[in-house]
Amino acid sequence: MAGGGGGGDGEPEFQIAPMIDVLLVLLIFFMSVASSAVARYDPKIILPVATDSNKKETSEGEVVYNIAWGKETATAVITFEDKIVNPDDTVNSLIAWKKAIPALRVLIRADAETPVRYVSQVVNAAAKAGIIDITFATSVR
Repeated sequence: MAGGGGGGDGEPEFQIAPMIDVLLVLLIFFMSVASSAVARYDPKIILPVATDSNKKETSEGEVVYNIAWGKETATAVITFEDKIVNPDDTVNSLIAWKKAIPALRVLIRADAETPVRYVSQVVNAAAKAGIIDITFATSVR
């Protein structure tokens, strides 16, 4: 007899090919989700040190502003959603985010040497959009 999927006498054979297919799909899914979440953070930014800082519980419902300070040019580059922006131009986007996520939080990741006037531009943009939950990224070092 030609062997099929097992007979009526013995135990059924374990099919490993479908399990490998499912595992590969899950692996691709988690890799794509992880890379999109990490892309929001600019790795060149050197965060200020705060020894008494608390670790955040979740990144859910959070939009990120990166403020990179250029020592050579003495200017700040502010990015929002991976685009260089003027914070006042992002108010409408923040309002739309706030409508979609009522508990929206703004995370500001600024270089340690960034002058406060650039950070306050982002805080003012969030305030104009009605967002009251603003956090600052720091390093514990």
